[in-house]
Amino acid sequence: MRKLIAAAIAATAVAFGGSAAAQNAPKDPDKYRAGAILAMSGKADWYGKVMSRAIQLAVDEINEAGGIEGIPLEVIIEDHKSGIAKEGVSAMNRLINIYDVKAVLTSFSPPTLAIAPIADEKGILLLNGGGTSAALVGATNMMFHNRSLASDLGLAAVQRAKKEGLGDMAQLVWKNDAGDSVVAAAAPYWEKEGHKVVATEFVELGASNIDTQVAKIRASRPDWVGLWLFSPESGLGIRKLREFGVDVPLIGIEYTGDVKEIAGKYAEGYEYASDYFIPSDDYPWSKRFADAYEARFGEKPEFYAANYYENVYVLAEAIRRARAKGGDYWDGRKLAEAIRENPTFDSVYGGSMTYQDNGVAKKRVAIFKVENGEGKFVEYVTLN
Repeated sequence: MRKLIAAAIAATAVAFGGSAAAQNAPKDPDKYRAGAILAMSGKADWYGKVMSRAIQLAVDEINEAGGIEGIPLEVIIEDHKSGIAKEGVSAMNRLINIYDVKAVLTSFSPPTLAIAPIADEKGILLLNGGGTSAALVGATNMMFHNRSLASDLGLAAVQRAKKEGLGDMAQLVWKNDAGDSVVAAAAPYWEKEGHKVVATEFVELGASNIDTQVAKIRASRPDWVGLWLFSPESGLGIRKLREFGVDVPLIGIEYTGDVKEIAGKYAEGYEYASDYFIPSDDYPWSKRFADAYEARFGEKPEFYAANYYENVYVLAEAIRRARAKGGDYWDGRKLAEAIRENPTFDSVYGGSMTYQDNGVAKKRVAIFKVENGEGKFVEYVTLN
């Protein structure tokens, strides 16, 4: 009788164990479909070009290597038309309702802030590699950032001005959340250092005439000007300030190919704080990415390309980690949970990066100075 009872217990255990194993088996989709909402048209379409190139390069590499656990990855790219919030919302709804995506690579602050409530409601993982507004932090716990926020870049810029012994500051600022966040960080810091902010002038996205703002800055007689602008307006700001005879140091937070083209000769000597990607023999992945990007697209990648390439691999690794737990893992909330549980990922910049509790990855910020049209590395900045 004891043998029969033991056999029955063993059989029951096997049955329950088999049932549990079946329940925990991963429920795989035929394909992992993710989305990206980028500036594919409009005045800032340069960003969409480099970001989408890097995304496709990463997707192709992953699929050529057999996909993610044997399952192919696809990224459908939508257009927010250079930062228009309502276009971002429309794009997000299309990605969810038509393609049933579980993750979205997002860019630009206004559309990203606009889609954050949708990500919360629908459980969509957001990976931001371009938006810089401090308002993005806390907008949703479904979002992670591998791009330094504008406020951090502004702090790096004013710390550089302090090191150079500069005095009163004027500010030329993007009229949006990103610009506001730089002012909120940079101006109090500078005043605490015992200097004045003598002028703060705002520039609309897509502005073609900023003569009035520049004239007011010139009249304020600053010792230096903080350019809290991104492409292409930062190029216009540099050119107009110099054309109006403002010959004091200019320190900003971006310098791209578009900025170089618009500013022309007036960019010489301009300094800026930025994320910094440079391939290195010490980090083979960075070198492989840079070589593959240049071979395919005929130009060297900069940090925007690196960020979106890296984000595709973050997504792939998050999928692997979620899948290892089994069940219905192809879900944005479970992907976000997998990132929070183990926030350290390989970085194409070299080594690894770790997402902080606020969702922003710890990354290095560098200071550059334009010489002969090219940004030359000066130093790294540790933010205070």
